[in-house]
Amino acid sequence: MATELSIGEVAARSGVAASALRFYERRGLIASSRTDGNQRRYERAVLRRIAFIQAGRAAGISLERIGAALARRPAGRSPTRKDWERLSNRWREDLDARIATLEALRERLTTCIGCGCLSIDKCDLLNPDDEAAELGAGAHYLRAGGPRET
Repeated sequence: MATELSIGEVAARSGVAASALRFYERRGLIASSRTDGNQRRYERAVLRRIAFIQAGRAAGISLERIGAALARRPAGRSPTRKDWERLSNRWREDLDARIATLEALRERLTTCIGCGCLSIDKCDLLNPDDEAAELGAGAHYLRAGGPRET
């Protein structure tokens, strides 16, 4: 079994396009060496790093935060289950907040537009007298913990 993989082999094994691998490399998330013919070669451990990146992205974690987490790990070492548990616990609060926002959005999505008036800023049902203006810019009624229907 080869100890180094070509970009095509890594793409095939990871399910990540070669262009994304080059992007990840430019961002410092993964690393490669070069052959005498200037072809990229990756250590097998890169497959676990890519899985780690993909899992973080699926959870909605930014590449900046994923990169910061990976920067604490040696490039040639695969992230372990313990690494993932530690990081996912740190990211849990952020994920919980996003889940709450999505749940609030789901519950409130049809409240204004659903009535057909399309005047959200003057809505008699959810925002009479435009009280939301006092809260500043943003979609306050669609955020978790925002004002509720009365």
